Formats: sequence, structure tokens, C-alpha cells
Amino acid sequence: MKARLDILVRPRSRRAGIVGLRADGKLMVAVTAAPEDGRANEAVAAVLGESLRVRARDVTIVRGARTRAKQVEVAGIDEPELRRRIERALEAGE
Repeated sequence: MKARLDILVRPRSRRAGIVGLRADGKLMVAVTAAPEDGRANEAVAAVLGESLRVRARDVTIVRGARTRAKQVEVAGIDEPELRRRIERALEAGE
């Protein structure tokens, strides 16, 4: 069971977390790490893992490893459950 999600990453932010949902459906994710040597990608996995209540290793970047616009795959949950967890994370301000 896997679900995919389009995200837009904001590296070098003051605070890490899910920022919001854009009108085009992309989830905005802020990370404090710089986009160097894969550090921001690792931070994205950690932020999404914590916010979506999955292990960071269950979050894989499928497309866009070198750009701000990415597609990630979350293992262990299906699409409807992923949407519910995103809504909860946004409501909680994570």
C-alpha cells in the first residue's frame, strides 16, 4: 500500500513543518536544511514522516530530487488515509 503526493519544498526556512496546501493541490513543506548534498531531501522525509505519523524511511522522493517541486511516495498508507493525515497535520499546525 503506497500513496503519492506532490509537494513544494521551501528550504532554509526558520521553522520546519507542513506550511499549507496550494490551490493546485501541492503540499508546501518547509525545512531548515539547505539544499546541499541531499540534506533538504532528508529533512523533507523527516518532516513528512513526523507530520503524517509514518517512519521517515517510508517517505521516498520519486521525482524532483534536485528541485523544489517534488513527488513523494509514502509507504504503508493509501491515498484516502494520506489525505486525512494531511488535513489533521494542517489543523494541528505541524
